[in-house]
Amino acid sequence: MTLQTRHRLLAAALLGTVATGAVVAQGGVAAVDSSGTFEVNGVRVDVAGPTADVARTTGWRLAQRKGWQMLSQRLTGSAQTLPDGTLDSLVDAIVVESEQIGPNRYVARLGVLFDRGRAASILGIAGVAERSPAMLVVPLIWDGGTGTAFERATPWQAAWARFRTGGSTVDYVRPNGTGGDALLLNAGQVTRRGRGWWRTVLNQYGASDVLVPQVRLERQWPGGPVVGTFTAGYGPDNRLIGRFALRVEQADAIPALLDEGVRRIDSLYQQALRDGTLRPDTALNAAPPGTPAPVENPLADPLAPVPADPAAPVPTPTPADTFVTLSVQADTPTAAAVESTEAAFRAIPGVRSAITSSLALGGVSVLRVTFDGDPAILSAALEARGWQVQGGDGALRIRRRAAPTPPAPAGG
Repeated sequence: MTLQTRHRLLAAALLGTVATGAVVAQGGVAAVDSSGTFEVNGVRVDVAGPTADVARTTGWRLAQRKGWQMLSQRLTGSAQTLPDGTLDSLVDAIVVESEQIGPNRYVARLGVLFDRGRAASILGIAGVAERSPAMLVVPLIWDGGTGTAFERATPWQAAWARFRTGGSTVDYVRPNGTGGDALLLNAGQVTRRGRGWWRTVLNQYGASDVLVPQVRLERQWPGGPVVGTFTAGYGPDNRLIGRFALRVEQADAIPALLDEGVRRIDSLYQQALRDGTLRPDTALNAAPPGTPAPVENPLADPLAPVPADPAAPVPTPTPADTFVTLSVQADTPTAAAVESTEAAFRAIPGVRSAITSSLALGGVSVLRVTFDGDPAILSAALEARGWQVQGGDGALRIRRRAAPTPPAPAGG
């Protein structure tokens, strides 16, 4: 693409912006797509020429050279140079930030957009950088004591729409203020902390969390200096990442003030992403209460053993219960004797259960007794209650002690 062609495209874009100004004022500004370019801003040129057009063409070509040196220095650590013919094939567009045109002089501050794929191959770097999860941007501006997000078109939203995010590690989701944006993303929504509502909103835009960049404009007098206080917040709680202030001397420079504010806030977000401060809220990605767990493979055998997770912590083994089960033989001449024998066992501390497993009325019945502890303790407890106990391997034989014979009365 030649410089003359880019010049015509730039002029057409400016005319298109003027022609659609009424639509923009009602619905906001659509965000520019900069995913396929590297952007270099703030390239200053000051050149002279026999005519104004020649001076500007020379200035744009000089901006390409300076822009490539700045880009290579930023990405590789060393400034590199390329022939003008190669640069013409790499440059997608020249962005005019400000310019002054004289009869034979051109002074400007320009931006240069380089094709990302071609530039990356020449510099020997990856064309696609690792980025953050998708973050929904809700730009909030306070001007004249009123906060506005997407209720109407604002210069703060327009500044975020102009910002080229191709060189940022933060994946911004930038609504353009049309449709339901004014209802879902307004100044009141920023103060809501309910994760359930935010989860619903974020799902509408395919984002993982929300960023709330704010600016508060303070005008010293009409048309005079303007001070902008910028705040970078994130999450439903609008947690603070950083704050700074910028000043311009006249109201006409507010767009430039906001553009610089966007760039600095982006730097704050990128720094927070690098140091781990900026990360999605896990509560926003959790399933709502009552949501059934997804079935990964509904055709899998439900009885198949689940493989152990090697990363799962190994449970600490706990000592097994020390209860024992004994077979107890007891004389049961009557049914009442059976019940009294079972009741005698249940009255001993540590006995879990005492059940007659083999009944023999008038003979010897067998009870299954479960006891917490050593069988010797159970034997001692039975003897203390008037039983005779004979022990064996997992079995006991118990009898009631005979009542003592009363002494014979003395003869008279």
